[in-house]
Amino acid sequence: MDIRCFIAVNLPDEIKKTLENVTSELKKTGADVKWVNAGNIHLTLKFLGNTDTTQIPTITDALSKKLSHYNAFYITIADIGCFPSEKRPRVIWVGIKDSEVLTSIQKDVDAVLTGFAYAPEVRFFSPHLTIGRVRSMKKVAELMKHFADFKKSDFGRVEVSAIHIMQSELKPAGAEYSSLGRIPLENREE
Repeated sequence: MDIRCFIAVNLPDEIKKTLENVTSELKKTGADVKWVNAGNIHLTLKFLGNTDTTQIPTITDALSKKLSHYNAFYITIADIGCFPSEKRPRVIWVGIKDSEVLTSIQKDVDAVLTGFAYAPEVRFFSPHLTIGRVRSMKKVAELMKHFADFKKSDFGRVEVSAIHIMQSELKPAGAEYSSLGRIPLENREE
């Protein structure tokens, strides 16, 4: 059976609550944005799409071996912006600083998954947390004015101590995510 999967860093509830407060403020602009439910905010390292459930243990094992030399590390959740530009935004994001180790991990994740016939990433990895997707240009100018309140904001430091293989179930109320596997970052001896 196939399920929708991705590889991600999960965030602590206190960071999700802080980001929920940010989106609550931005919602007041009335911009036509589909805001991400705070409980679903995560840092995607690789989207897999449909994956055979029988492959999950093998993928988990391969990722565990490849990532075994990493220790836990910290990232800073900071700044706010949009892709591709403030004139034509499509994705509203919160940024990640101190992400050198994270970038190395993403490259290793991509290398492992290429061995499972997943296409390698062609885009440069730009670590971010998607908090909203712009549906139309309605009141986007208001939204961009409000961005100034949050640019250069520091939303907190997060310890990254594990990478997760996540399942995404599409439901009428929106996607629901659950962890299928946890790969700890603790420089374990094999």
